[in-house]
Amino acid sequence: MNHAIKQATTRLQVLVPAAIDGPFTYASQVPLAAGSLVGVNFANRHLVGAVWPVAADMAVPEAKLKYVSNVLDVPPLPRELMQFIDAVASFTLAPLGAVLQLCGLAHAAKLVKRPLTAPDYQPTLPTLSPEQAKAATALAAQKTKPILLDGVTGSGKTEVYFHVIADALAAALDAQILVLLPEISLTHQWIERFTKTFGGAPTVWHSHLTPAQRRKHWQATANGTARVIVGARSALFLPFQNLQLIVVDEEHDPSFKQEDGVLYHARDMAVMRARFAQAAVILSSATPSLETLLNVESGKYIRVELPQRFGVAEMPTVTLIDLLNEPPERGEFLSPTAKQAMLQTLARGEQVLLFLNRRGYAPLLLCRTCGHRFQCDNCSAWMVMHGKNIAHATLQCHHCGTRKKVPDKCPSCEAEAEMFAACGPGIERVTEEVRNMFALDETAPRLVMLSSDEAVAPEQWSAIERGEVDIIIGTQIIAKGHHFPRLTLVIVVDADMGLGGADLRAGERTFQLLHQLGGRAGRAEISGTVMIQTSQPQHPIMQALKRHDRNAVMKLERQLRQQGNWPPYGQLASILLDGVNEQNVLRAAQQLAREAPHDPRITVLGPAPAPLSKLRGQFRFRLLVKADKTIHLQRTLSGWLTGKKFTGVRIKLDVNPYYFL
Repeated sequence: MNHAIKQATTRLQVLVPAAIDGPFTYASQVPLAAGSLVGVNFANRHLVGAVWPVAADMAVPEAKLKYVSNVLDVPPLPRELMQFIDAVASFTLAPLGAVLQLCGLAHAAKLVKRPLTAPDYQPTLPTLSPEQAKAATALAAQKTKPILLDGVTGSGKTEVYFHVIADALAAALDAQILVLLPEISLTHQWIERFTKTFGGAPTVWHSHLTPAQRRKHWQATANGTARVIVGARSALFLPFQNLQLIVVDEEHDPSFKQEDGVLYHARDMAVMRARFAQAAVILSSATPSLETLLNVESGKYIRVELPQRFGVAEMPTVTLIDLLNEPPERGEFLSPTAKQAMLQTLARGEQVLLFLNRRGYAPLLLCRTCGHRFQCDNCSAWMVMHGKNIAHATLQCHHCGTRKKVPDKCPSCEAEAEMFAACGPGIERVTEEVRNMFALDETAPRLVMLSSDEAVAPEQWSAIERGEVDIIIGTQIIAKGHHFPRLTLVIVVDADMGLGGADLRAGERTFQLLHQLGGRAGRAEISGTVMIQTSQPQHPIMQALKRHDRNAVMKLERQLRQQGNWPPYGQLASILLDGVNEQNVLRAAQQLAREAPHDPRITVLGPAPAPLSKLRGQFRFRLLVKADKTIHLQRTLSGWLTGKKFTGVRIKLDVNPYYFL
């Protein structure tokens, strides 16, 4: 029910979900508690805002005050959520209203016809091994510091924290638990496991929900009906009434970094949210980030370890296939050893996974006559070819989404399309190669291709789990968190992808991705094998993968980053400027660089063209700001950038960047 406001007697500060730096003064007939959600007119739009806990501005003449139009009949935002919003804005230097926008207040404006009913969870918890039981006890006992649940792939981390969730639900009838997953694709299998264990489904929150579902789930969280919420990073901003536990699964995963709008890292913000809510927080991973490991060593976090796989399952055997000494046949991408291992595995009735770090049919199409490479018109990126037959194939930019047909002639030399060559492996091209292996075989294996280009239906995951698929060919969507009992062979087709470039976390990420991927193999009674095709078998990352030696990778990463004072040993911020006029953007970047703070503890690198120097029609230049830990980086950046505006040029600030494209 909405209550009309007719006459102004009380001043309120109302924050609205828009890119503004603070609340505005409105009038209300009655005093309203901080956090109350109200309808207001803002810039000729009707928005749902929140009464903010700051003193009203008495300087605004009463004649200029706008009225609060209505008060929503939902619980006020909790004080800890408003403190969290303030803290996120301060850390990221994003406008306060932009952070409030992440909370989805518009979902409170419409009444839900069929509200979510409170789940009656009746846990039937799995029996834990002594090692797992010890870990669960340690997790439940720690309330004051974040906990790293550090367990090898297949060690039963999920089962362990399920016990902690059950304890939290039993301890308080109004307790709410949040589980963050890095990818929406992981929610299907996680929900099935949770529902089977607890006798009821969790409440889901991610971008694939319909508007009606989002309203229903938002309001169920706000009124306390939803007790276990599983979702993507945006679930952090839901209005929990009694948040008792946050679990960040795969805490190392780079997908937790938000790259649009407010630029935040969900893992770090989860720790912050837990602190304000006085909730416990568990960070779970088989390959923890260097940042988290250093927090353990400094005593900020507690570590609970699961060093062994559960039951009889053992870590897979890792073999490096040297592509220089054992190259694939001409025009192919699978080495003879990899193909032989596939045939032997399939003959035993077991599953095979082929992993690629790329999508499409081929990452590059070029003209063999003049060497022309097909590039996106809007971005400084090569277009990826999708489709085997060039006459019917399409070119797609995976940065801006532009699609177009492959032209009939080369735009540079006008050679016919028959002179075009598709270079490099893509998921469609490797799929074609595998199908050709069994072209004359009446009992050809059942095959599924999984790529982040297309949404993966829950039924596809279920079919793999039931053993109705023999060969899985996938990109990064397949590497995380899935449990396929019959999968015993993993082949990494293009392992060297990701090792190059200027990304300061390239080595760490490559190890984490491929180690997690290898963890999909041999998770049940049958031992697993991982084959890694590489042109750099002696590379430290490849050798560490062969030995399952995470410590060697982290030792190398520590040395490299400590020497350069890179995060987490120093601080880093990215200032990205973009606009349609390249010279205007460059001049703005150069002016910013000239006006940089003069402090020996700060180094400003650039400006330089971003690796993707043009994106969606915008030219891009970047400044990188390195700073010692002793400096207050946000205060320094704010003093430098506040008020800086350039005609036709946008400034995008990213504190602690994870991507540098």
